[in-house]
Amino acid sequence: MTKSRIFLYFCLAFVGGIFASSFIFMPQLFLLGFLIIGVFLISIFWRYKKLATGGFCLLFLVLGIWRYQMAESKIVYPQEGNVEFVGIVVKEPDVRPASIKLVIKSGENGSRPILVTAGRYPKYNYGDRLKIIGRLEMPPVFDDFNYRDYLKKDGITAVMSFPKIEFMSSGFGNPIMEIILSFKNKFRDTAGSFISPPQEGFLEALVFGQESNISREWKDKLNITGTRHIAAVSGMNITIISSIISSFAPFYISIVLLFLYILMIGAQASAVRAFIMAVIFILAKKLGRMSSGSRAVFFAATFMLVQNPFLLTKDVGFQLSFLAILGLIYLEPYFSNWLRLLPNPKVFPLRTTLSATLSAQVFTLPILAYNFGRISLLSPVVNILIVPFLAPITILIFIFAIFGIILQPLGFLLSWPVWLSLTYITKIVDWFSKMPLVSMAVGNLHWLWLIVFYFILFGFIWWYNKRVWQVQLKKPGW
Repeated sequence: MTKSRIFLYFCLAFVGGIFASSFIFMPQLFLLGFLIIGVFLISIFWRYKKLATGGFCLLFLVLGIWRYQMAESKIVYPQEGNVEFVGIVVKEPDVRPASIKLVIKSGENGSRPILVTAGRYPKYNYGDRLKIIGRLEMPPVFDDFNYRDYLKKDGITAVMSFPKIEFMSSGFGNPIMEIILSFKNKFRDTAGSFISPPQEGFLEALVFGQESNISREWKDKLNITGTRHIAAVSGMNITIISSIISSFAPFYISIVLLFLYILMIGAQASAVRAFIMAVIFILAKKLGRMSSGSRAVFFAATFMLVQNPFLLTKDVGFQLSFLAILGLIYLEPYFSNWLRLLPNPKVFPLRTTLSATLSAQVFTLPILAYNFGRISLLSPVVNILIVPFLAPITILIFIFAIFGIILQPLGFLLSWPVWLSLTYITKIVDWFSKMPLVSMAVGNLHWLWLIVFYFILFGFIWWYNKRVWQVQLKKPGW
């Protein structure tokens, strides 16, 4: 056993502890028992590497359980009632058609952020200092969605609905973030002045991951066709885009392009996490050590979970980015081999794009079904028709918006290919959503089904690798 493999086992044990503790409360006596067994195995069987490693794994399992329980114990929900406080908008406002959601941080509520839902106007911006008077409440838990747990991963334990808000001053945010968001707003305004709905909504979703301008009808169509992920700057999309960029651009240029893309979309926490994993994937691809890349991805995921253990079961974006990267590492070589008859030019690497799309789809399908309660039977077909064009369309949108900001007539000319590209996406989604038996409702899946699926999937990968290795050994020269 190599040192990196042993460390991988420690990481898996730590993550397993977080996962188990997310569903079952572990009493202190239970943890003490595991600790005693672990210390016993390490101290008595030190010379037996496997037994000693098993003992350390038990210690890391307990550490994962303890980390989750410590984070859970720090979540304190406020006493509900009317309050008055002064706070600062610490995240980019989430603008909806009839409302706006503001994440406010103040000295109240233990310095934890508060999610405030306000009217659409007047507009408030990142870094604004506001005086707020209203009723503080715990986040609700709905029958089909635990909104409280969803907000918990972001440290939000209190909400306010339509309080009285008084603007006091601005400029209290991070200066770099203010510049990024200022450019983003100009970007959005320029695009909106040339592109009409529903294409405008898809443009904002593709570039900024914001669904506010996509109607409920179109959101249903995306769900039915299994393409809802394109309406968010998800880890899956960033992963696929990184795979496509790295297929034709040198390593450093790939990293710079991805970094600029993350800045353009506002450097959201989920996008930054996906960027870190994508960089590890591109580096492993450059070095030709994909097996080491998979371990590096596990190490990075473990480090993120040390900081925020709620990401594992509460953040779908984290799950999608992690699984999409694993899909590229473990399955893309197989799909690329099966699709070897397809052309793969530098300008539009069709084989690379399709293999990356299919690999990410296979690894993320169970998570999408678990969270949205639906399996799109034609999802692979629809995604093959759409996802390969996401990277060039996104690049085209950026070129259009930048030139549109500088010179309006040029922005008008470039808006036509952008509109045609977005129309292609909307037509594909619309056409497939009307087909019979395009999707199947699966209801509320139990998380055990996810374990079964991934157990079978990794079993298949192990069997296939073993079979390929045996074939290689039989070739002359081995």
